[in-house]
Amino acid sequence: MTTFSTKRTSHIGNLIVWTKKLPNFVSQLVVTIVVFAPIYWIVMSSFKGPEEIIRSEPTFWPETWTFGNFERLFTSTKYLVFLGNSLFLSISTAVVTVLISLGAAYGLYRIRVPGSGRIAGVILLAYMIPGTLLIVPLHQTLSGLGLIDSLTALLLLNVAFTAPFSTWLLRGFILSIPSDLDDAAAIDGAGPVRTMFEIVLPLLRPGMATVAVYSFVFSWTEFVFASQFVSRQELQTLPIGLSAIIGQYNVDWGLVLAGVVFTMLPAVFVFLLVGRFFIGGLIAGATK
Repeated sequence: MTTFSTKRTSHIGNLIVWTKKLPNFVSQLVVTIVVFAPIYWIVMSSFKGPEEIIRSEPTFWPETWTFGNFERLFTSTKYLVFLGNSLFLSISTAVVTVLISLGAAYGLYRIRVPGSGRIAGVILLAYMIPGTLLIVPLHQTLSGLGLIDSLTALLLLNVAFTAPFSTWLLRGFILSIPSDLDDAAAIDGAGPVRTMFEIVLPLLRPGMATVAVYSFVFSWTEFVFASQFVSRQELQTLPIGLSAIIGQYNVDWGLVLAGVVFTMLPAVFVFLLVGRFFIGGLIAGATK
């Protein structure tokens, strides 16, 4: 009788635990469906024929698999040119942003240069300025420098808008490193430069990975400046190239969906590699 009562109590306890976990499980399931359902629909539709894509009754699985959309993407458009431009800009933006924001954050939050508090506030304020308000003055500036219709202009603009936030993002990582390490290195005869490269930088790798992911994705998806400051087709990036596929009166959805699938792959690959650092970096930057 005692054993039965114990088992019954155990079952009731497990039921209560699962009841408490049910809202959390349901909410996670809903979020997962909301996030991944559009991705699933895009991927599956890219393998459908034109008639099946626009059919009034949707099919959740291709009735007839076809790779014609992807074949036309590479043969009838300059997708590879757009892809090369976007890869160049995104990788270059990530590298330059990491170097600039790392130097700025180290000087502001580690070395504590004179006026670092005010400078940090100005940097964060610069991030809050909407980019669309600067299109006209930026166009005049870039035109005066002879950089209109060039990838260099887009690189400079991308870095200008990613570096302020990245500098603030590295703040949490730098503040989490004990300053006693610098004192110990100084006692051992290490100067500021050696301390930075041999002690601080290895501990900042997650932060640098976070900045690299953020700046890569920003440049990969940037549309406004790329559409305003570049007109030559051989210099266009993927967002601009894909928007050109959409006609004024008709849309080749198969071609568009195939382009979207291949456009998502590099960003997904980057997140799979260092996505955990990105999430951790956002939390660290917000809590320190």
